[in-house]
Amino acid sequence: MTEAGKVRSGFRSLVSVAWLQAAPIAAIMAFFLVIPIVVIVVVSFWDYTEYDIIPSFVFTNYTDVFGSWVTYETYFSTLRFAVLTWFFTLLIGFWIAYFLVFHVRSKTWQTTLFLICTLPFLTSNVIRSIAWIPVLGRNGLVNSALIGLGVINTPLEFLLFSDFSVVLSYVHLFVLFMVVPIFNTMMRIDRSLIEAAVDAGASGWQVVRDIIIPLSKPGIAIGSIFVVTLVMGEFITVRLMSGGQSASVGLMISNQLNYLQYPAAAANAVVLLGVVLLIVAAMMRVVDIRKEL
Repeated sequence: MTEAGKVRSGFRSLVSVAWLQAAPIAAIMAFFLVIPIVVIVVVSFWDYTEYDIIPSFVFTNYTDVFGSWVTYETYFSTLRFAVLTWFFTLLIGFWIAYFLVFHVRSKTWQTTLFLICTLPFLTSNVIRSIAWIPVLGRNGLVNSALIGLGVINTPLEFLLFSDFSVVLSYVHLFVLFMVVPIFNTMMRIDRSLIEAAVDAGASGWQVVRDIIIPLSKPGIAIGSIFVVTLVMGEFITVRLMSGGQSASVGLMISNQLNYLQYPAAAANAVVLLGVVLLIVAAMMRVVDIRKEL
């Protein structure tokens, strides 16, 4: 066998080994991700009545999705929740990560404080959402404290069962998903860059603006993807914290499932998946997150 033949044979062997190594995870991904998505897409073209699901090929479910202003308003409401939650989780998460990385010098204290930040997330999302009710309620802790201090005369009604309470709960639930990737990215920043900037006369804000924020973009992008995708598909928080006064796509799909309208719910799920993928694709075009992975 010639030298070129040996090289080709060795390359084929390496490719075969690589395929064998990837086969188990590929099978798992296909069974738990690809096949369910295919089933949802297929069911989205079925027809249904009040009492039956009819396997067929119709576009009725998609015409109902795109032909109703209620659907557009629901998607707009969900996107508004996602944007507001993203903004506040980014604002809070960035400065928490910044404090842990650049102001806590001891590795032990960094780890300890980071673990303290994660403790609330060992509790169920539902319990953490419900915990806000006695805090934000008409006779809750916030209103009682404000009335006791003489700041207000009557309880603030917007604190609970409103868009405000939904966003507040979302921020509480998902801020850690922003803190962790930003923290990991900041830990990789070369301290000599910051020292050089300070020696050159840069102020603290200039260091943050020109060095830390640009180098933290991959972590910010990953955290943004986590937060936005979680908010777009979540529905329990909207149901609990809005008192039925706000809508979201996830809640709409949940209601359709409760009424056994599986094809309509599948169509909405496919559209929601498409919207989320477009958002994620846009984020990945802005920031190259492969540097972080």
